[in-house]
Amino acid sequence: MVKCEKSNCKQFNILFTCIGRRVSLLNSFKKAAKELHLKCQFFGTEQTVFSSAFQLCDKKFIVDPVSHQKYINQLLQIVRKNNVKVLVPTVDLDLKELALNKDKFAEYGCKVLVSSPEVVGICQDKRETFKFLKKHNFDTPQTMTAPQAIAKKSLKYPCFLKPWDGYASRGTAVVRNRKELAFYANSIPNCIVQEFIKGFEYTCDCFIDFEYQVRCVVPRKRLEVRSGEVSKGQTVKNKKIMEETAKLAKTLQAGPGIITIQLILTQEQNIKFVEINPRFGGGAPLSIKAGANFPKWILSQLIGKKPQIKFDGFKDNLTMLRYDAEVWLKSYGD
Repeated sequence: MVKCEKSNCKQFNILFTCIGRRVSLLNSFKKAAKELHLKCQFFGTEQTVFSSAFQLCDKKFIVDPVSHQKYINQLLQIVRKNNVKVLVPTVDLDLKELALNKDKFAEYGCKVLVSSPEVVGICQDKRETFKFLKKHNFDTPQTMTAPQAIAKKSLKYPCFLKPWDGYASRGTAVVRNRKELAFYANSIPNCIVQEFIKGFEYTCDCFIDFEYQVRCVVPRKRLEVRSGEVSKGQTVKNKKIMEETAKLAKTLQAGPGIITIQLILTQEQNIKFVEINPRFGGGAPLSIKAGANFPKWILSQLIGKKPQIKFDGFKDNLTMLRYDAEVWLKSYGD
């Protein structure tokens, strides 16, 4: 760690991959760095300059698509040349490759906030998620392949269909009879069929420290969703949800960093886990604003401080109403 020349603060750089629209998350890290008296630069990667959060980064790097064979080497070069100490993924697309290459980043002194390849695999393949949840006795909707569902003579409707490798609620459908099932099963790539569960949807932000301990769980009730991401949400201190979600995160051996666990709370107050995403969720700003200061806790650990974290130390019933804002470019250049 190097010292700032004109101050007593510490200096290092942070890289967000596929930063997209994560303006609020970026600003939360900037605020946390200021509170900790750190002189940090915040970098972002994208495939194009037309990204709002990308334009607000101190340094901007255009890289190849995450599927390109040069992608990881491009990130490694950015890390090596720019004293990057932590890499924060923001979407699902590069999690697998980052997990497989964590050791390479560690050689340059960079910690990647991503779970192991095994954990990422369980989370990103919803068939494996179902198997894991059932194996470890966590309640979850019954799940089957589309051919299994179609062959089933006594299937209970409605059913929920989605791709086993999907994200951001893309390619989902609710079907109410056999005819609709056959149609959408053919239309949705890699389709799986799940029992339809009535109830309230929650996304839980789980903070897992660098020692892989689950330190805080913030349930966010999803009041309204737009394009797969929460647009209106509310924090809820539900002890049962918090404890059961922490148990799941610990059993999964996820982390370090943030993972988001989605569940449905039925009218009978039963918890049905439906998805796990091993990264920051789009609604994380609500948890941060409520007092679960994930960026500050992450940066504190990087400089060797043990953050004081209370498991339920966040505001209850804080509501977030998201809206669109603008970032202006003077030209089409960088």
